[in-house]
Amino acid sequence: MLADLHTHSTASDGILSPYELVKLAKARNLAAIAITDHDTVDGLSEGLEAGKQLGITVVPGIELSTQVGNWEIHILGYFIDYSDGKLNATLEKYTAARLRRGEVIIQKLKELGIYLDWESILNRHGEGSVGRPHIARALMANGYVDSIEEAFHKYLNPGTPAFVPRLKLEPFEAIKMIRSAFGIPVLAHPGLLHSSNLIDQLISSGLMGIEVYYPLHTPSQVQYYSYLCKKNGLVPTGGSDFHGIGTSSKKTIGLSTVDYEVVEKLKKLKKQNNQL
Repeated sequence: MLADLHTHSTASDGILSPYELVKLAKARNLAAIAITDHDTVDGLSEGLEAGKQLGITVVPGIELSTQVGNWEIHILGYFIDYSDGKLNATLEKYTAARLRRGEVIIQKLKELGIYLDWESILNRHGEGSVGRPHIARALMANGYVDSIEEAFHKYLNPGTPAFVPRLKLEPFEAIKMIRSAFGIPVLAHPGLLHSSNLIDQLISSGLMGIEVYYPLHTPSQVQYYSYLCKKNGLVPTGGSDFHGIGTSSKKTIGLSTVDYEVVEKLKKLKKQNNQL
C-alpha cells in the first residue's frame, strides 16, 4: 500500500478541489494522501470527509513557505491539529499579508500597461489562497504571456518589474508552529535547496522528518537524505508535490510515494507529541 504525502488542492494553488484530489488518489490506487496546501488549512475538512466517503486515508497537513536570507525553505506539517487557535491566528496574519502583496502586484502590473481584475481573481480562487501562481494564470488567461513560467520570468520573480517581497516566516518558527499544533514538521524537497548547511540547524530546532522521495531528487540525493534520516532518527517521507493535471508542473499524483508504514510512523509520532 502506497501513500503520496505531498499534494495541493484549490485551497492553495492546486486546480482540483480537495474532494476531487482524494477521488483521483483513490482512482490511482493510493492507500493514503496528505493534503499539504501552502500556508492554509482551508481544504482539510473537505478532504478528510472525502477520505471517509471514499475509503482512503487523508493525512491533514500543510506546507509552510519560509525564508532565511536568500533561501526559500518549505516545511511540511503532518497530522496537525488544524483547529488550533494559535496556528490559525498566525495563518490569518500571513493570509492578510499575501492579499496586500497581491494588490500591490496588480497595481505594478497596471503601471506596466497590464490590466487584471483583482476582484475576479479573488472570486475565482478565494481570499485565503491567492498568490503569485494565480496571478500568473490570470496573465496567461488574458493573453499577456504564453505560459506560467513566462509570467514568473517576466513579471513575478525577484528582480522583475512587478515583484513584491512577501512577509517572511523563518523555518525555525514554522517548525515551532507545527509542533505546537501537535504536528510533525518535515523538510520539503531538500534537493531544491541551494545549500544543505541549514539542515543540521533545522534538526536541532525540532525537525522530525525529511522528504527523501521527490520527483526531482537524484538517486544520490535520495541516498544522502535517507542516510540523514537514519543518522538522526527522522522519518523519511515522500510525495509528488502534485498541483493538478494540466498545470505547469509535470508532477503527477503518485509519482513519488512511500509505503503506508510511513503514515503509521507519523501517527505514532503524533501520539508522542500529544503526550509531551
